[in-house]
Amino acid sequence: MKYIHRLFLLALISLIFIGWEQATAETPRKFSSGALTTAKAPVFQINIVNIFPHDPEAFTQGLAYDRGYLYESTGIQGKSVLKKMELKSGKVIKEVKLSAEYFGEGLTILDKKLYQLTWKNQTGFIYNLQDFKQIGKFFYQGEGWGLTTDGKILFLSDGSSVIFCIDPASFKIIRKIEVREGRTPVKNLNELEFVRGEIWANIFMEDVIARISPRNGKVLGWIDLSPLQSTLVKMVKRDVLNGIAYDAKGDRIFVTGKYWPDLYEINIQNNH
Repeated sequence: MKYIHRLFLLALISLIFIGWEQATAETPRKFSSGALTTAKAPVFQINIVNIFPHDPEAFTQGLAYDRGYLYESTGIQGKSVLKKMELKSGKVIKEVKLSAEYFGEGLTILDKKLYQLTWKNQTGFIYNLQDFKQIGKFFYQGEGWGLTTDGKILFLSDGSSVIFCIDPASFKIIRKIEVREGRTPVKNLNELEFVRGEIWANIFMEDVIARISPRNGKVLGWIDLSPLQSTLVKMVKRDVLNGIAYDAKGDRIFVTGKYWPDLYEINIQNNH
C-alpha cells in the first residue's frame, strides 16, 4: 500500500510540474524595481498624461507608433500576431497571425517597413507597412527580444547586456553595444525604443526603463514606472511591464505591459 501511495504522489508531483512548465509563459510574475536600489545614474519619475485601452489578452513583446496608429507584436506560440490598432479606441485595423512554431518578439518601423523578431527561431519577418504583406525575412544568431531603429540601422536585444547594431540591407552586425552602469553590465534588456537620441530599454521582470547612450552603452538614467502598477486593476493574468512606443512628431511616449488592459501616455519629470 505504501508503494502505491508513493507512486501516486510521484505521479501527482509530475503532473503539477508539467502544468507549471506549460503555464510559465502565461502566469503572472512578481514585479520589481530592484535596479533602482543600486542605481548610480539619475532616476526619473513619470506623469501619466493619458490612458488608452489595450487588449488584456495581448502578450506584448514589441510596440511601435506611426502616424496615429500603434503597431504591436505579441508572443506565445500559436497566439503570436502582428497588428495595427487605433490609439484612442484600441480597435484592431489589421492583423497577421504567425505560424504556430513562432513566438513573436520585438518590432520596429523603418522606411515604411515593419521588422518583427521571433524568440528562438533566429528568424525575423519584414512586412509592408501599408498592407502587412510579408516581403522578406532576415536571420540572426541567438534569441530575439527587442528591436528598434534610429532611422538608419536596427538595434536588437537578446536578453543579455548587449545591443547589436545591424545593417538593414545586409543584416550583418555592424558593432555591439555593451550596456553598463559604471562597470556593471545591465542584463535582461528587453523591448527597445529609440527616443530623443537615446535607446530606451525595458528591463525584463522590472518596472523600470533604462536610458542608454547608443554611442557607448552608458546608462544615462532610469525611469521608474512602478507607479503604474497601482492604477491597474488586479488581474490574475497580468504580467510584466513591456512595450515602449515613441511618437517623434508629437513627442509622445507610450508604455504598456503583457496582458495589461491599459496603455499609458507618459512624460518624464525633470530630475533636479
